[in-house]
Amino acid sequence: QVQVVESGGGLVQAGGSLRLSCIASGLPSDDYGMGWFRQFPGKEREGVACITWSGDSSYYADSVKGRFTISRDNAKKVSLQMNSLKPEDTAMYYCAAAQTLNCRRGLPTFSDIGFGYWGQGTQVTVSS
Repeated sequence: QVQVVESGGGLVQAGGSLRLSCIASGLPSDDYGMGWFRQFPGKEREGVACITWSGDSSYYADSVKGRFTISRDNAKKVSLQMNSLKPEDTAMYYCAAAQTLNCRRGLPTFSDIGFGYWGQGTQVTVSS
């Protein structure tokens, strides 16, 4: 059985930092790209950052470039360092893993996850 678990969300003041972690256990193979999505109230889930299964390439949404950094410790652990946080970053953040993820030329969409796996989400709230 596969489990994807996020942690590290919370309440932070504008300009502060948070570090999100994701652990994917029970994956059937090591060739899974992994990424972070976020969902604002009343809107569709959108890609934030993505990293290849080998960790040799990553991609970021324009809104977070220069502030967020995705890293991969191994085939099953990924982190998202978030600096200079803004109130507009407030959202539910989700981790996903899938063999079909393309993390070299652009961000994946929700449907790109396909038969991959999702975490339960962790809330990030940035106050003014």
